[in-house]
Amino acid sequence: MNADLFAAFEHARQPAAEPITDGAVWLRAFADDQTGALMTAIAAVLAQAPLRQMQTPGGYTMSVATSNCGALGWVSDRRGYRYQRDDPLTGQAWPRLPAVFSALAEHAAAAAGFAGFVPDACLINRYVPGAKMSLHQDKNERDMTQPIVSVSLGLPARFLFGGAQRSDKSLRLLLENGDVVVWGGPARLRFHGVDTVAEGEHALTGRCRFNLTFRCAG
Repeated sequence: MNADLFAAFEHARQPAAEPITDGAVWLRAFADDQTGALMTAIAAVLAQAPLRQMQTPGGYTMSVATSNCGALGWVSDRRGYRYQRDDPLTGQAWPRLPAVFSALAEHAAAAAGFAGFVPDACLINRYVPGAKMSLHQDKNERDMTQPIVSVSLGLPARFLFGGAQRSDKSLRLLLENGDVVVWGGPARLRFHGVDTVAEGEHALTGRCRFNLTFRCAG
């Protein structure tokens, strides 16, 4: 990892980690000082791998627009959910993980108690007002010993963090710009989602919210 980027996170404002449940941590404002650099990197990735609204295996079109970067990218279509090395929209390899992405993901994981995390995939989700993500598990990754690192940028959203069963009651966390949530270990397969994003405007992202989700997929 780039030493200068790691140093930037070392000196950034870092509130104490707030436990959610065993294995899950909320790092409020953890990425505050890096949001501009993150948005610049997002724009560069999306210039190569544009956002698209994928189709679920059941034939529904997702309200969230997505793209990927890293060695592997998460995709969904009639054939199912999976990771693959090439972008089905362009036929090209996904863009590389920007250094600022890797630095943030590694440092946030370490701050949450998961040292040595090296992601090979980042799912980029864009939520406009009215978009949401239903409760689901991240279970297409090969290495379940590694955590998920989720970064919020722009408009606030209610993050739903549930239990081992879809029917379990969910905690509702209001995530704001710069917040990071990390979950792994006993919380790795908890159901989670995002409630419908409310109308609004943010100085960083305009009328939308971006979410970066880092995984060890391969």
